[in-house]
Amino acid sequence: MTKKECLLMLEETSSATVKRKHIYFEEFHCNRQTKRQKLVSSETKTKTKTLTLNPEPVRNPRGWNRFHAIRPCSSSSSRVHKRWQKRNNCRSSKASRNWVFSSYDCSDCKDKVVIVSYNILGVENAAKHPDLYLNVPRKFLKWDRRKDLICKEVNHYNADILCFQEVDRFKDLDDLLHENGFKGVYKVRTGDACDGCALFWNEKKFTLLHEDSIEFQDFDLRNNVAQFCVLKMNRHQSESSSHAKPSKKRQMRSRRLLVGNIHVLFNPNRGDIKLGQVRLFLEKAYKLSQEWGNIPVILVGDFNSIPQSAMYQFLASSELNIHLRDRRRISGQLEHSSRRREIRAQNKDIDRHHVWTPFSRQLTSSWSDEELVLATGNKGVTHLQHKLNLSSAYLGAPGSHRTRDSHGEPLATSYHSKFMGTVDYIWGTYSCESSRHIACRRIEKECKPS
Repeated sequence: MTKKECLLMLEETSSATVKRKHIYFEEFHCNRQTKRQKLVSSETKTKTKTLTLNPEPVRNPRGWNRFHAIRPCSSSSSRVHKRWQKRNNCRSSKASRNWVFSSYDCSDCKDKVVIVSYNILGVENAAKHPDLYLNVPRKFLKWDRRKDLICKEVNHYNADILCFQEVDRFKDLDDLLHENGFKGVYKVRTGDACDGCALFWNEKKFTLLHEDSIEFQDFDLRNNVAQFCVLKMNRHQSESSSHAKPSKKRQMRSRRLLVGNIHVLFNPNRGDIKLGQVRLFLEKAYKLSQEWGNIPVILVGDFNSIPQSAMYQFLASSELNIHLRDRRRISGQLEHSSRRREIRAQNKDIDRHHVWTPFSRQLTSSWSDEELVLATGNKGVTHLQHKLNLSSAYLGAPGSHRTRDSHGEPLATSYHSKFMGTVDYIWGTYSCESSRHIACRRIEKECKPS
């Protein structure tokens, strides 16, 4: 697969940080002070407050070792400090993202969980597709470096449930996350692929009741996989989050949650296969939800489809007439060209012939019986429906045009030399309301794909 790109190079800034809250700067200008200035400085030194930066970790700028750990003593030093503070605060803000709260009132909600989903970029995939990461220094792609950053990132958000895609070093993640109280299950792709999906949960907060999966190869839908876990919130955790006493039936149901994790086929031309995979994923999720008492459902993953696509419409509206759609445009990846021109302009070292180009004319394509069977399960069916009432987690929280698209989704969850856009989502049923989410990043003009 040739994308994602959370790659977590952005988290690299948080790994190379100083682990202290107080930072001082050299008085490199002090030789020019008058005797009176030095005297005043000496007399007031005990009253001068230490200048500190934000408690957020900051990255050491180049030339950091030119400064000594002493207190500033003049206005000139203060100005230097402010310049460094501004620069480091900017870097710090890029290293970690803040929570953004929605307008939904969740004060009466009994059970609250934090769910994180990442396509972490498989080690083998990164090696097979170096053309996607031409602007990324090789050291940032090394797994030994990235695995620690991944764990630091998710720990920063105090997550309860973690869902990863493109995992081909499960044991490494399992060992690291186990130290932080997580337990996980892994579903590797079929065929020759060596990566898969992994789902972890905080053992103090949840107990695994049931595990299930889908191997899409069994339905002639390639070698992708999906996994499901029915989790039960431990009693002391549930009771501590609310003083209200719900009915016994509601109490039992509210403590159970179905989490599904999927990595949909990448190939933009095979909308029939993509639809087939998502259709089976939704059908299985609904079935498991009913079997366990109509419990809430959270579906996450890399859907390899943009918010303007027919696939997104199917997930959000619960239905889709595929007879009106071109199978090559189901995911919207081929049309998503608005960012391609920007990327090409920013990355002149990349061969422009290798970057996807949009079709300028509207394509029409009839569906063969075989394609209909793959997409809908029946060659006579052209109208797809699913029974889950889903909404995207990001739609319920505020955002600006600098960070969101017209649908309210982030401008990008995947960013490399050949693609920039949103393909990763967290979907929840009506009983799962999103109260907050991680703030979206601005797509700066000077940004390079990472």
